[in-house]
Amino acid sequence: MGAALLQMHLRARRADAVATSVGTHATLGPSPREVIELLAERGLDVHGHRSRQVTPELLAEADLIIGMAREHVRETVLLGPGTFGRTFTLKELVRRAREVGGRRPAEPLENWLAGVGEGRTTSALLGASDADDVADPIGKKLPAFRRCADEIDALTSELSRLVVPAAVTAP
Repeated sequence: MGAALLQMHLRARRADAVATSVGTHATLGPSPREVIELLAERGLDVHGHRSRQVTPELLAEADLIIGMAREHVRETVLLGPGTFGRTFTLKELVRRAREVGGRRPAEPLENWLAGVGEGRTTSALLGASDADDVADPIGKKLPAFRRCADEIDALTSELSRLVVPAAVTAP
């Protein structure tokens, strides 16, 4: 859900960016029926999506890595040393980005992320946190998936506004 919703919001802002999805504990296969249904309600077709496992090579190629929970960030940083400065949970990234403000036109993403992550330590990733983790709906009923989709949709919408400079979206 995260990659599809973020890509939708980035596309709406005319960003030249691609959001993809990998998992730290990916169960290879299609998206759950609930995800397909909820994203279809938002005009997104993920029937063809197949989950895939994160690899060091994929991490090395990524400009920004977003996990849904602290455990994803911890595992990512362990798998790809040197990724900490560009790996955040979605909630953490949006919260910190609100504090420093949106990326300015012509500001390199790497510089903006350094400001967003200033003062951040790996020890802050220990344990779980409602402030940083999006609740995982897997194994739950449709209402849990809907709450999750609504939360991710709102967060990715805000993130797209913060990370894509206003000049990029001008006609």
